[in-house]
Amino acid sequence: MKAAGKKLKMIRWSSLTPQDRQDLLQRPVSRQGDIGESVAAIIRQVRHGGDRALRELTRKLDRAEPLQLELGPTEMQKARESIDPKVDQAIQDAMSRIEVFHAADVPTNVKVKTAPGLNCEVRYLALSPVGLYIPGGSAPLLSTVLMLAIPARIAGCREVIMCSPPARNGEIPPEILAAAQLCGVDRVFCAGGAQAVAALAYGTETIPRCAKIFGPGNVWVTEAKQQVSQDPEGAAIDMPAGPSEVLVIADRDANPEFIAWDLLSQAEHGPDSQVLLVTDSASLASALIEKLQTLAPTTARAAILEQSLSEARVILVDNMSEALRISNAYAPEHLIINTADAAALAEQVENAGSVFIGPWTPESLGDYCSGPNHVLPTYGWARSFGALGVSDYMRRMTLQQASRSALAKVGPTAQILAAVEGLEAHRMAVSVRLQ
Repeated sequence: MKAAGKKLKMIRWSSLTPQDRQDLLQRPVSRQGDIGESVAAIIRQVRHGGDRALRELTRKLDRAEPLQLELGPTEMQKARESIDPKVDQAIQDAMSRIEVFHAADVPTNVKVKTAPGLNCEVRYLALSPVGLYIPGGSAPLLSTVLMLAIPARIAGCREVIMCSPPARNGEIPPEILAAAQLCGVDRVFCAGGAQAVAALAYGTETIPRCAKIFGPGNVWVTEAKQQVSQDPEGAAIDMPAGPSEVLVIADRDANPEFIAWDLLSQAEHGPDSQVLLVTDSASLASALIEKLQTLAPTTARAAILEQSLSEARVILVDNMSEALRISNAYAPEHLIINTADAAALAEQVENAGSVFIGPWTPESLGDYCSGPNHVLPTYGWARSFGALGVSDYMRRMTLQQASRSALAKVGPTAQILAAVEGLEAHRMAVSVRLQ
């Protein structure tokens, strides 16, 4: 942590030029470099080689031999029976709150009469199949199974497909399989990385082609999702994504150890994660830097933290209004407001994936069990994207029906506008009916 500690210092916002401020809020550049063509090659290999290519790429890239490509109900039941009962109960406890929150967020069909005899309607239809990507590797994210599968089930998706990479023993961790069973996932496949995204987008002999792909992942997964979403023969995706990030706004009364663990909890996701503190208290900023230097080396993921904390920012501002302007400009995935008037400040937030209000609301609560989804826009996409919800698993379809009298009333407007646009056939489609 020595290198990271030397780089981490308090920066006074008022002393920066406009360009310096812009540079300070830049996300870390991916350490993977340009991987676009490599990912495209993986996608092509899976499209042409199917299951065989998927197995070959798993051996090559994950350095694991999957014991079986698809895991059925028997394997999921055995996995659930093998996990600690306390873990099983914790999964169910988290599920109950996630279900309550998302069930309250189901979009409703709408019927409206826009003119006498002109009926218009919006219907929400569940997508199917949908593909869920659950990251594995150094941190198998069983919580992501809950966050992706529960809204899919509430939306009414007929077939929910899940892919997750194998551990070195060739198996998906049992906790992930147990969560999949509890959440009602229909089919589970042992595959990860860009190759799994390709399989979900285009299908193989075994894996169904999915209408939309959900879930976070590393830069390879993110790049693969972007590529398949731009191909008309590929699949839609939930949202653009990048490394995990959190911005904390805090005042002088905030507990620096609380903030340190909040920052470390995001920084430990990966070397490209970014964490920021914006405060009007120089003493809090100094105390926070000292806490990070003390705590980070004691954690199990200290090596990752050494890299990610080199991109940390501790920004000193003159007041909370300035702190909010910085936060809205940065548009963080997670925003924690740890101030005396946290709820009032939260009302002024414009750009954030999810907001955590007050000293007793750690971001970890949202990651696991408070209810709202933890799949959120990163890398500044919170300016235009929101948290994952039930509506993301559905598509809107509109319907309309006009009576003859309604066409007589509304049709002339269409005729005039079609004539302005020079679209004669549009105008005539109305005129012929009115003659």
